[in-house]
This record gives sequence, C-alpha cells and structure tokens, in this order.
Amino acid sequence: MFNAATDTRAGINTVIVLRRRSQWKDKLISRIVFVNGVLAIVVIMLIFVFLTKDALPVLKHVSLREFLTGRLWQPEFENFGIAPLMAGSFVVTVGALLVAVPIGIASAIYIAEIAPLWVREILKPTIEILAGIPSVVVGFIGMAIVAPLMIKLLDLPTGLTAITASVMLAFMAMPTIISISEDAITAVPKSYRDGSLALGATKWETIKGVVVPSARSGIIAACMLGVGRAVGETMTVLMVAGNAANVPDGILGLGRFFLGPVRTMTATIAADMGETVQYSPHYHALFGVGLTLFLITFLINFLADLALRRNRQND
Repeated sequence: MFNAATDTRAGINTVIVLRRRSQWKDKLISRIVFVNGVLAIVVIMLIFVFLTKDALPVLKHVSLREFLTGRLWQPEFENFGIAPLMAGSFVVTVGALLVAVPIGIASAIYIAEIAPLWVREILKPTIEILAGIPSVVVGFIGMAIVAPLMIKLLDLPTGLTAITASVMLAFMAMPTIISISEDAITAVPKSYRDGSLALGATKWETIKGVVVPSARSGIIAACMLGVGRAVGETMTVLMVAGNAANVPDGILGLGRFFLGPVRTMTATIAADMGETVQYSPHYHALFGVGLTLFLITFLINFLADLALRRNRQND
C-alpha cells in the first residue's frame, strides 16, 4: 500500500512538473511571437518616418498636387511630377496580373487536382525553383529574347516596352501565385470533394463549385502577393521597360502607352539615386517617390486583408 501511494504521488508530481514546463514553454513562445509582431510594427513605422523625413523637403520646390499629378518628370529642370511614374507602374503591374493570375490559378488547379502524382512531384519543386531566379537574369532574358520577339510580333520600333515588362513580371509573379494557390487548394478537406461527388457532381463541377470557392481566401492572398512582387520589382523593369517617362493620352491612348516605353517608380529610384546630389531637390523627390510607393503598397495589403476577412466571414 505504501509503495502504491508513493508511486501515485510521484506520478502526480511528474505530471505537474511536465504541465508547468509545457505552460512555461507556451508562455515563452507566445511572448516571442508578440515581441516579433511589435518589432515588425516598429520597423515599419521607422521606415515610414525615415522616408517622410527626407521626402517632405521636396514640397519646398513643388506643391503636393503638382508632385502627384504633374505630367513631367524632368529633375534637371526641377519638374518633379510623378504621374508618368505611377502610370508606368500601374500599367506594367496590371498587364502582369492579366497574364499571371489566370495562368497561375489554372496551373495550381492542375497540379493539385488533375496531375498524376509523378507529374506533381516534378512540377511543384520546379516552380519553386523558378521563384528563386534572380531578377537581373529575368531582365536579361527579356532583353535578349522577349524584346526582339515583341518587335517581330507587334511591329514595334523598340522591344523595350510596357508589354515586355508585363510579360517578364508575369513570369516572376507566377511561381508565387501557383505555389500558394496550390497549397490553398490542397488544404481543402477531402470530405468536401467526396460529398460533392456523392451528390452526383462531376470532377470538373466539384473543382469549380466546391474546391476553388473553398480555397478562395488562399487564392486571393496568392494573387495579392503576386501584386506585391510586380509592384516592387526593380531590376527587371529597369532593363526591359524602356525608362521613358510617358503619360497616356486618355483612355484611347492606353493601347499606344502599353506598347511604348514606360518608366516605373522603382526603376526611377534605382536609376537616379546613385547619381543625384545628396539633399538636393532631386534627392528629396526620389524619397517622395519611395514614400508614395510605400503608401501604395500599404494600401494594397490593407485592402487584401479586408478582402480576406470578408471571405472568411462569408465562409
């Protein structure tokens, strides 16, 4: 009896010690996650303060309205209108998404739902490897292969245009969209598919009506990450977009604008920052471009987060 009672107490003490250790580990991990989250917020705020501090002096030379809506980017004449840069970034990003999103989602559906296992095991790591190709290599491919092809196909005077940049950015964004969308589709419970098939739906009807809607939040997140990749890309657009600060002549001029050289916000910062005089108006204007790009990216992420929350509530 004495030995049994002793063993019982020892077992209880061991359970208590293990539980306390588990609770201590959980508290430690939660605090580390909390600190990392706070640190991320602090870093973002510091970046915002740093950009704002060096961007505001440009308003001594140009008004905020002229800076955002001006049609001339001519730093040598102190014309700091970033409308051509925003238009170039917008057109290149939209063009990339028009190519990357349909192909990326379709490829993810094929890999997750249709492809045989051996094909899936080849395609998925290959796509993830494509995501790691340096942007300068993609830009070189665009200059050497895609740009001459665009000249022949579209009869253009130059292949360094917005459409070339869009194609290359789509190539860079697709691996991200495919990989994350495929993970989201794979995460849909098998019972959803089995239930749909049991009710008489075909495999294609199940994919269209059950699997894809269930993975909608993950697919939207993948597309928004693709947007972030396209908006923030620098080297590729610097090499293949032509770097001409043009503005479309209304809605009807978008076609010509899309087929001509453009200059993006990221490429402008990369091309000009190394050559400008520190604390000059041009220097502060480049920081203004960076601050504008930062705010645009923040707005895109905020809208994406709202969309994801609404989809989760609807689900």
